Amino acid sequence: QVQLVEFGGGLVQPGGSLRLSCAASGFSLDYHAMGWFRQAAGKEREGVSCISSSADTTYYEDSVKGRFTISRDNTEKMVYLQMNSLKPEDTAVYYCATVLLCSGSGYFINDQEYWGKGTLVTVSS
Repeated sequence: QVQLVEFGGGLVQPGGSLRLSCAASGFSLDYHAMGWFRQAAGKEREGVSCISSSADTTYYEDSVKGRFTISRDNTEKMVYLQMNSLKPEDTAVYYCATVLLCSGSGYFINDQEYWGKGTLVTVSS
């Protein structure tokens, strides 16, 4: 059974940090590019970052560049998102998902991707 489980979300003050983790099971993580997405209340889902299967390529959405870092450990079947200098506008449910293609300029997904159920990040004082 394919599963992606995100954890590490929570309440953090502006300027603080959180590390999100995504545990993958039921499929070969090594063969998949992975991404982090987020959806704020009342807004559409947006792509935050992605990483290629071998971790040699990463992409970041403009608003998180220099603050977020994506990484992966294929041996442990984990994907991470280190989030620093958090802002209230980063508040959202964060999802990890497989990505069909991750390049330095963006990503491509289709309706065959695997998705986790999300973890809530709230940035507030």
